[in-house]
Amino acid sequence: MTNILHVTASIRGDESVSRKLGNRLVERLRGRTGASVTLRDLAHNDLPLIDADRFAANLTPLAERGEQERQLAAMGDDLIAELQAADTLVLSLPVYNFTMPSTLKAWADLVARAGTTFRYTERGPQGLLTGKKAYALIASGGTPIGSEIDFLTPWLRHFLGFVGITDLEIIAADGISGVDGEEKIASAFDAIDTLEPQPVAA
Repeated sequence: MTNILHVTASIRGDESVSRKLGNRLVERLRGRTGASVTLRDLAHNDLPLIDADRFAANLTPLAERGEQERQLAAMGDDLIAELQAADTLVLSLPVYNFTMPSTLKAWADLVARAGTTFRYTERGPQGLLTGKKAYALIASGGTPIGSEIDFLTPWLRHFLGFVGITDLEIIAADGISGVDGEEKIASAFDAIDTLEPQPVAA
């Protein structure tokens, strides 16, 4: 393991539980491996939403892009490069209204690029970002993770698998707005502290 990409999405900054959990895991991984860390804070990056022009630019080969297409594709290029360079992906994610923050969906739309992070084959889509380990540190006020009203984690597992990242471990502090919220947060930190990181497959 040499590179960690830490993606955060909470609007609460340093007060965010999901971010604190992610920071703890990143510190633990870095302490064990000496890995470099890239932080991508989606709440402060103002990611653009996909529109027709940006979609077309993203699909245009680099050598064939004009100036406008290069500008439109630049953010997606940067996000994809971060993801490609990472051996380990750490996602610090809150649950908003039963699902993901809109900024995470914007990030996903920019990094899912045919021919770059996945490709179509005779057998269907094939992810190209293989050999990576992903961790999702999730915090929710009331939504039980893994329940029928949790629309974040099924989507996340499917999306990461779609681009080739199939090794996903989820640690959740869910229902933390309840009376035992502090205990649930402490339990999530304990899960991180007892985690035994596995080597990333070459």
